Amino acid sequence: MQDVAIFVDVQNVYYTTRDAFGKNFDYNRFWAKAVHNRQVRKAIAYAIDRSDEKQRQFQNILRAIGFDVRLKPYIQRADGSAKGDWDVGITIDAMDWADAVDVIVLVSGDGDFALLAERLRQKGKRVEVYGVEALTAVSLINAASEFVAIDERLLLR
Repeated sequence: MQDVAIFVDVQNVYYTTRDAFGKNFDYNRFWAKAVHNRQVRKAIAYAIDRSDEKQRQFQNILRAIGFDVRLKPYIQRADGSAKGDWDVGITIDAMDWADAVDVIVLVSGDGDFALLAERLRQKGKRVEVYGVEALTAVSLINAASEFVAIDERLLLR
């Protein structure tokens, strides 16, 4: 049985599934697919904390599925732009867990993770990337051992 670590870029998957399909990602279906016949050693969902009740409920659902939920405060800049990505945190955690698992599952379409996927593969790890195909960087798709397109089968009905 393979050991797996899962890292989910919650903001990325939220916006890409919404923009491409007008629907939300089904974390339960994803979990069933990603962990089938595998032992989950670590699963982390990285999100931005806007401190509203609906988000707290969503975070509790993620915890009930089996995710550790890591939150970063939402930062609104004076110029109106916003900041709140987890790229460095996801990368550090994936590298920290790489020696303890056989497979790294990354849910994001962000091309910034292509270098991470390449480095993990150099370490002999299988890297499975889940993303909305039309909104996932080609560099990330090419760097993955396997790319799994998020489509209707992984969306809430």
